[in-house]
Amino acid sequence: MLKLDLPPQVTTASPADWRQIGDITAEAFSEDPINRWIFGTDAAIRATFRQLARDMYLPEGICHQIGDDAATMWALSETRHGLTSLQTFRLVLSLLSKGSKGTVKRALKAGEIMQKYHPTERHLYLFTIGTRKAARGKGLGKTILRPMLDAADRAGLPCYLENSNPANSGFYTSHGFERMKLFEVGEGSPQMEAMWREPLVQ
Repeated sequence: MLKLDLPPQVTTASPADWRQIGDITAEAFSEDPINRWIFGTDAAIRATFRQLARDMYLPEGICHQIGDDAATMWALSETRHGLTSLQTFRLVLSLLSKGSKGTVKRALKAGEIMQKYHPTERHLYLFTIGTRKAARGKGLGKTILRPMLDAADRAGLPCYLENSNPANSGFYTSHGFERMKLFEVGEGSPQMEAMWREPLVQ
């Protein structure tokens, strides 16, 4: 069990917050190279993050938010089970109507490749961290990230993430993440950066 010490402005999201968590994340990732390549439209990005918040990371993971300004989605490796067949079908239908041509094929292939490279060692997985555009530059990313990294250190757990935007590499590196590998999530895609953080000795 992770022992969390949250600052006052950071709250644990509830299942009812799935739209807000999804929308904050979608706005944060709206100019992200890999998400633009996969989905092509803001509507498809928003629909995907809403569904993943609702069906995966709120019921199975740990999600935090700072008001309507910042959000994270985490999961322990042993509790992250993926979408059911029915949930995948719903996502496919959504992407067919909201995404650009080829979105479904690219999304499914990207998920397959990301799973292939995902570490098998027990870890804490940071799926997303993001802030609204108007809230950038205020230190909210550091504020919402730090409690989970501290909890991981206390538990002796490494952390893993896939960085889909080279502009964020310095941020993650400053918090102890190191590059494991670069890989494409589909033929011709921008490169994804797999990053790993060993727990700090308490």
